[in-house]
Amino acid sequence: MSSKLLKGAFILTLGSVLSKVLGLLYVIPFDALMGEKGAGLYSHAYVPYTIFISMATAGMPLAVSKTVSKYNSLEEYAVSRKLYKSSLKLMLVTGFLAFIVMYTLAPVYANFVSVGEKSFAAADITAVIRAVSFALIIVPFMSIIRGFFQGHQKMEPTAISQVVEQIVRIVFLLAGAYVVLKIMDGNLVTAVSVATFAAAIGAIGGLFVLLWYWKKEKPYLNDLLKQDKGTMDISLPHIYKEILISSIPFIFVSIAMPAFQFVDNLTFEKTLVSIGISGDIAESAFGILNFNAQKLVVIPMTLATAFSMALLPSVTKAYVSDNQDAFRHQLDQAFQILLFLTIPSVIGMATLAEPIYTAFFAHNPLGTSILATYAPTAILFALFSVSAAVLQGINQQKYSVLSLLVGLLIKLSLNIPLIKMFESVGAVYATTLGYVACCALNLYFIHYFTGYRYYLVIKRIILMSLFATIMGLVVWGVESVLGLFLDSEIKIQAILIIIISAIFGGLIYAAFSLKSKLAHRLFGSRIDRLAEKLGVKAKG
Repeated sequence: MSSKLLKGAFILTLGSVLSKVLGLLYVIPFDALMGEKGAGLYSHAYVPYTIFISMATAGMPLAVSKTVSKYNSLEEYAVSRKLYKSSLKLMLVTGFLAFIVMYTLAPVYANFVSVGEKSFAAADITAVIRAVSFALIIVPFMSIIRGFFQGHQKMEPTAISQVVEQIVRIVFLLAGAYVVLKIMDGNLVTAVSVATFAAAIGAIGGLFVLLWYWKKEKPYLNDLLKQDKGTMDISLPHIYKEILISSIPFIFVSIAMPAFQFVDNLTFEKTLVSIGISGDIAESAFGILNFNAQKLVVIPMTLATAFSMALLPSVTKAYVSDNQDAFRHQLDQAFQILLFLTIPSVIGMATLAEPIYTAFFAHNPLGTSILATYAPTAILFALFSVSAAVLQGINQQKYSVLSLLVGLLIKLSLNIPLIKMFESVGAVYATTLGYVACCALNLYFIHYFTGYRYYLVIKRIILMSLFATIMGLVVWGVESVLGLFLDSEIKIQAILIIIISAIFGGLIYAAFSLKSKLAHRLFGSRIDRLAEKLGVKAKG
């Protein structure tokens, strides 16, 4: 993998990790303010909003990134700029239309998902959905600027704007909810409405950062225009036809996780109520599943999201230039680095599910059960993200759509039966089975169209899994010993259990990885510095 790709991946990863960590940490005061029922109400608005964002942008940001990268590699910089300007105008229109549609249809959706007695009324759900819909006016426009920068291999603007957007959103969310509940003595629905409206305020903050970067980078971008070959004069209809063909699959891929969650939005509470569970308990369980546990589970897959975004322009460039050796080497490294970090993360999270859930929220046996069951699915989230990006990079986007549709069909078919059989964790089983199908199909399509073989990756996965399993046993042992002195049901003591167990587990995994030279093969000779600090001498 080229140093430029690694640098871009690192910058995007850092930005995504910081953004996700901030998005994770705020759930602690959020839960203290609004509880699991508030989380459930919040999810009723935020999951549809995420789907509407994807529909409003129509996959344009990543499609713009891919297309800009393509024309830049041909030194047709004027075409890239023309695409950028026209896309901004288009996103202003589609964003506003999406806002109108979501605002108008909110009562229809709310009436369908409300389970009535001992749960939130349709009017409550309508209010929080309409509050978040205003963000649709800003976010699509902002996302095009990010896509343009990424197409130029400039990941910093996206990373910094993501962090700023998250900080502004969280500050407004928590401050607003606190004022409503503690100072104005308002109700939970009003507080959650303020919390969802924070998405629009955060978007404004992120947009200011991007505009600042645009002003900073404009001289460089103008210099590129002077180097334009000028051999192509492509009309806007031609560009949009190319974008439309590329972007439709992006829509489906970008809504993969929200689509799976949306199935739970529509069926989870009603199914639990149908088997005799009260609406109040069903609402709390929904909050645990689609907000609390989901926030924790997405952390291990953050690296996958960053890699998929950074990988796409480089894969496209290697594919267009027919450099198969570079293409295959990049895939080898991307898959291995991804799994090297994701596998131990999810094993650690599943092993420490009880203290982790207690540390972020409060002790809850159902929360622990859902988190432990859900955590391994993050590996599938990660694989789907990267494999779909690869298919898009090799112009086989329609097959990523096919795999997602198959996965969603499995989720739709099995969700209600599995919830009836296993209650809350049944929804997790249905999601996992759906993603297994998605990933298996994506990986097969990559092999079919490129001839890429997974022999090396499979060998390394076996080694990583062995190291991670040993690590998991050590973590379990340490947690068991600490459990003799500390109580995982108490927040502060749960945090101590997590820290001490994670240190032991991390050291074991790092030691095995360095001793076997696995880390050296993935990260290069620079890893020797870490080996020296840990006092581990690699074989050979």
